Amino acid sequence: MKSNARCWRLQLAVLVIGASWLTGCATAGFEANGLAACPPVVEYSRELQARAAEELAMLPDRSVVVEMMGDYAVIRDQARGCR
Repeated sequence: MKSNARCWRLQLAVLVIGASWLTGCATAGFEANGLAACPPVVEYSRELQARAAEELAMLPDRSVVVEMMGDYAVIRDQARGCR
């Protein structure tokens, strides 16, 4: 039986690196007085939004990209509310 410890070590290393990057970014969004700074919200034209909707509709059922876009929509709504 082969050992898969090396595979797990690589996955763990990637997870640790990713978490450290996210942690580094977490403090960058705060101002000196402790209030969260609002991130900018990019405005898209109606034509670009329609094109994106058509492309999303062409993705296979249960596509991870569709789920991620839903998360992105929530983040955009939160950023708009922050203003």
